Amino acid sequence: MLIAVREVQIPLVAVMLLGGCSAKLLRITRTGSMDGALGPTALFPLRLRGPLAITVCAIELGLGLGLILTAGQLGAGTSAMCMRLGACLLFLVATSALFELRATRPDVGCGCFGDFSTAPVSIRTLARSALLAVAALSTIGLKPIHPPKSSAAALLLLAILAAELVVLGVLSPELGEGLVRLGYAEPCELRDVPTERTMAALRRSKYWRRLSGLIASETPADTWRELCWRYVVYPSTYMDRNAELVFAVFLRQRRPTIHAALVDAVTGEPLPMLPGQPARGWLNLAWLRPVNVLAARLAGLAAPDTASAGPDIPFSSDL
Repeated sequence: MLIAVREVQIPLVAVMLLGGCSAKLLRITRTGSMDGALGPTALFPLRLRGPLAITVCAIELGLGLGLILTAGQLGAGTSAMCMRLGACLLFLVATSALFELRATRPDVGCGCFGDFSTAPVSIRTLARSALLAVAALSTIGLKPIHPPKSSAAALLLLAILAAELVVLGVLSPELGEGLVRLGYAEPCELRDVPTERTMAALRRSKYWRRLSGLIASETPADTWRELCWRYVVYPSTYMDRNAELVFAVFLRQRRPTIHAALVDAVTGEPLPMLPGQPARGWLNLAWLRPVNVLAARLAGLAAPDTASAGPDIPFSSDL
């Protein structure tokens, strides 16, 4: 029974390490940075937070994979001992750091699982970290793990694993946060979508491939956000007149809807059509009203009523 309990700890600790690393990588992907004050890195100067967070993430990834790779026939050597001892030390250091964080920065979350760990460090968080340190310590000196020889042995391992997962779930404030997020749809007006992600989505779109030949400069003339849309304006030319190619990208992390239009650079009036594009698509520019208002202010003219310019037929594309 004791051997079975010790064997379960290796996949459990490995999954926790890989899960924490994956959550941190997701935070990097979403925000493009890990400089925010989240976890024990908040105890360090701002310039060190990013490198420290990346280092911790790399250590978690290496130890998680190492625990899995050394669990079998390679588990009797020095490499397995180093991986298991390293995991134990990591959780011991994490527990000490969380004690310090709770004392000096009680408003900061532990950062164990990225954006899911925003709740202030509590006794439950400390107990979970200490429990994982004990779990990693119990694997030191364990012989290589073999598949269970009978269904009864397999059921015993599953029962032990399920019991430990329940205990970890009770000690994890992230579980409640995750359930809340599953049932919550963030309004598009409040979404934090970096400009870099918008530009990357735009350059992957079919409209960019079709219309980029009209662009006169690689640098946008203007970029701004209005509610759920980010507008990107490029200087261009059309039939020997100065024009602006306007893209509107819906603020969504994946496969955003994109609108495109060509407008006169002086008046902001939409031009009738582009080569190879249906005219009716360019006449539906109700979404372009912020561009027309901006152009009218710059030119000292009244903003045109784009709603009356044509039927309300969307000209957009999902990437």
